[in-house]
Amino acid sequence: MDRVILHCDLNCFYASVELLSHPDLRDIPTAVCGDPTSRHGIILAKNEPAKRCGVQTAETIWQARKKCPGLVLLPPHHALYREYSRRVNAIYEQYTDLVEPFGIDESWLDVTGSLHLFGGDARALADTLRARMKQELGLTLSVGVSFNKVFAKLGSDYKKPDATTVISQENWREIVWPLPVGDLLYVGAAARRLLHQYGVDTIGQLAACRPEMLETLMGKMGVQLYEYANGLDHDAVRSRYEAEPVKSVGNGTTFSQNLTTRTQVQSGIAVLADSVATRLRRCGLYASGIQVTVRDPEFHDRSRQKQLTSPTRLIRELTGEAMALTETLWHPPAPIRALTVTAIHLVGEEDAYEQVDLFGASSGPKKEKQERLEAAMDRIRGKYGTDAITFGAAHPEKEEDPLP
Repeated sequence: MDRVILHCDLNCFYASVELLSHPDLRDIPTAVCGDPTSRHGIILAKNEPAKRCGVQTAETIWQARKKCPGLVLLPPHHALYREYSRRVNAIYEQYTDLVEPFGIDESWLDVTGSLHLFGGDARALADTLRARMKQELGLTLSVGVSFNKVFAKLGSDYKKPDATTVISQENWREIVWPLPVGDLLYVGAAARRLLHQYGVDTIGQLAACRPEMLETLMGKMGVQLYEYANGLDHDAVRSRYEAEPVKSVGNGTTFSQNLTTRTQVQSGIAVLADSVATRLRRCGLYASGIQVTVRDPEFHDRSRQKQLTSPTRLIRELTGEAMALTETLWHPPAPIRALTVTAIHLVGEEDAYEQVDLFGASSGPKKEKQERLEAAMDRIRGKYGTDAITFGAAHPEKEEDPLP
């Protein structure tokens, strides 16, 4: 028997919640944004009138105002959004215990085992959820109904706002295959550009590719996307109370001023690596790989990753590896606006090992000593606050690099 999966997506969530307190702005282009005076000032959400003016999420405020000079800006209230998200998911849980949030404003529901309790009609149930959301919370919802998670999400994106789309075994090829390949879950800008180079611009063209070719181009992700495009997604909907395995641990920041020297960049990376290492220890995990993303002032992102010779969660090692990767992406004094350091290919403590160096002494005892030191730093911070002690490289001398 086919599964019955719903993907529920709250329309313009942040903006819709804010407009509950500002009903007079409902028909006026309005956006929720960060601090307009800060470099962090980007558009977090916008209402439908702003969307029609071309305003896009994640663009800077000045870019949005250039498109829409009359754009009204509202500050975010994240605690309020979390509360509405909690209420929304509480409604979903009245229909199934298999509710898997996907961010703050989206959730998958598996109603396969409970649909018969509510009339047995999946479209009708989706329409009921949309009506309840509007009546009880004043929010609109788009719902996709399908036999797997990927197609259910495509359905909720297919028609907005406030709509239900059913993608069934009978119609999925007609609906899904003509869509742009970038609409498919996990196909980002880089994957879209790569596929375009090989003449793949629609989901149907992706489905027609040989999986071996996609694996050569994109690794395991290529095979996964082939399965998604051919309706072969079997991923289960997890209860939100079921812990999801940690797949990566990362931290990123936008700097108050552009970084232009090695000293500045290494300092920024050390702070991020410190945070990542602390979280790895808290989760009992080690990084077998590391990824760095560099963003320039024009919001162009470049990323690179590498496999480590042995798993680690030491600040110094993560900093060194991240800096080495950064130097393959960046040439001073080109300005850096933001950096992200991510630990990937995580393994548990029981699986972490050190590869034996046949030509030299093992560094095991030295690493164990450093781990104990960093664990002691965690305890000090836990007692006296996060600023009580810091890793030395995070605070270099203020002098500039003699050679950029």
